[in-house]
Amino acid sequence: MEEKTASVKDWSTVSVPSGGLFKPVEDARSWSNFDLPAERVKEFWENGYITNVPVLTPDQCDNILTVYQELVEKSNEFPGYELLYEHHSNQSGDPDNVLMHCLGHWRFNQLFHDLVFLPEIAVPSSKLLHPAEDKSVRLWHDQLFAKPPRHGGVVAWHQDYSYWTRTKPMMHLTVHIALDEQTLDNGALHYVPGSHKWRKNGEPLPITDLNFKDMESIQTVLTEEEKALFKPVPSLLKKGEASFHHPLMVHGSYGNRSECPRRACVVNYIADGVVSDSEDPLLQKTNPVPKGEKLNGQFYPLIYDPSWKQAN
Repeated sequence: MEEKTASVKDWSTVSVPSGGLFKPVEDARSWSNFDLPAERVKEFWENGYITNVPVLTPDQCDNILTVYQELVEKSNEFPGYELLYEHHSNQSGDPDNVLMHCLGHWRFNQLFHDLVFLPEIAVPSSKLLHPAEDKSVRLWHDQLFAKPPRHGGVVAWHQDYSYWTRTKPMMHLTVHIALDEQTLDNGALHYVPGSHKWRKNGEPLPITDLNFKDMESIQTVLTEEEKALFKPVPSLLKKGEASFHHPLMVHGSYGNRSECPRRACVVNYIADGVVSDSEDPLLQKTNPVPKGEKLNGQFYPLIYDPSWKQAN
């Protein structure tokens, strides 16, 4: 096991994009090319999400999918598997409803590594981490969700920050990137507009299903008013498009009963300055960040700083 890990480069030791997926930005003036239009920023803060933002070309998606599918098929035999924070070959446990879910793949592959630095997602995120100011962006962690044809499982309704309360304050953002076109038949991501304002006693909604398989379990913790407003909208992302959502946005996705796979990459960001609220490691196989100390360093690299637009 140790020899296998030692033979694979740990890309978390590289705190800048390598050029494997895209050409790194070299001219300070070019950073502004990735800004979100003001109306999209307004839409995000009103609804809790935005969708259909082009971020990858078809060729970039296909290059990533070559590695992605190899990981799905090889599972724990994939080179560098030991570097993952988590891996669930089927998180539901039901062979008729399969959901592959993993975290930490940016550590063992150059393309996945570079994806978390992609300016098409990092620069817009700067404006979506806080309603009043552009924020410097750090990586929290990445995820993969794969639903195979015909028997791909659901991802039950949830709020992301319910799983992340070991960090504070709540300045987090999720970017969901479709590597396959997402349709109603293959399990497209759905959002409940306005649900980013829903809390329980001032806290995020409780986790109701750790394995994501009980699609409607969240209904047990909603108020009657929230149930009346529970009207999901499909994102229907095209290949290479992304959606951005608030850490309290209620979202989920239904099963894949189509003849095509539904594979997505997720990048979760935090604002620079978010701190640990735990003495335990925040992610498996990482060093603990003492409670109250800022997340930075090898596992939480700085992805984008608005000041780079003014750099000499």
